Amino acid sequence: MEKSATERVQCLIIGSGPAGYTAAIYAARANLKPLLYQGIQPGGQLTITTEVENYPGYPDGVQGPEMMIHFEKQAARMGTDIRFGLATKVDFSQQPYKVWIDDEKLIEAYTVIIATGASAKWLGLPSEQRLNGFGVSACAVCDGFFFKGKEVAIVGAGDTAAEEALYLSKLCSTVHMFVRRNEMRASKIMQERVQRTLNIKIYWNTETLEIVGESKTEAVKIKNNKTGEEQTIPISGFFVAIGHEPNSAIFKGWLDMDEAGYIQTKPGTSKTNIEGIFAAGDVQDKIYRQAVTAAGSGCMAALDAERYLGEKGIH
Repeated sequence: MEKSATERVQCLIIGSGPAGYTAAIYAARANLKPLLYQGIQPGGQLTITTEVENYPGYPDGVQGPEMMIHFEKQAARMGTDIRFGLATKVDFSQQPYKVWIDDEKLIEAYTVIIATGASAKWLGLPSEQRLNGFGVSACAVCDGFFFKGKEVAIVGAGDTAAEEALYLSKLCSTVHMFVRRNEMRASKIMQERVQRTLNIKIYWNTETLEIVGESKTEAVKIKNNKTGEEQTIPISGFFVAIGHEPNSAIFKGWLDMDEAGYIQTKPGTSKTNIEGIFAAGDVQDKIYRQAVTAAGSGCMAALDAERYLGEKGIH
């Protein structure tokens, strides 16, 4: 590789959701001259969300993609160098740390803020992707409100699915819950709560065949794996709660992670096990996963990076 392809920066931010852009706003204001690479999905998960009503400061709500454009413009106005590109490999063995973009360009950075987020796992149905944002969602807390008083369905069997089913049961008339096997993976207490909730109807050994509707979700076609019986249930909303996958694969072997691949940070900070490397947003948060908490942790990461550079005397 030619030396000219290498660039050296004080602060490199990987990812462009609320965590990445907020980190960029703070880092730029602290004169760290941050360089941000947007990754494969500029704007992150919010770009596949329609209406966002729970982010403070938007009294009338805002479209997810529009909100991310606001974040990006603010980060750019503060002086962030924002580029399109995907981090494909890292070498965190010594400073400055090395990060390769699109397998060719090498960036050397004294601090790295990882804000690569997480991706919702989907069932893989064509109808699910087609109606994503039109009644199909992977976040009940984000989108449940739009189905007040309506019938909805949710797929999943873990604690997240149970929590989201309970959340939806408070808003919706009926929640049809599809569980693939004859038991749930959720903790006993969560299972009991779901089973005690009168307007949650559980379907065991059930597989989703198709979400029905042209421009909006109208029904769901399901099949019982034991009997082979198929049925179509009219619904307005379809929620997929089969888990999220943190986008952390390229950092494996360098950073401490939990068994699901979420980067572990020291409690109350954005610090990872390697000094000068920070993680923010959904790549390290499997509990809250909200735009506002991601933005807050992006702010923490930038402040942690600024302090770190100050202590090391790197300008």
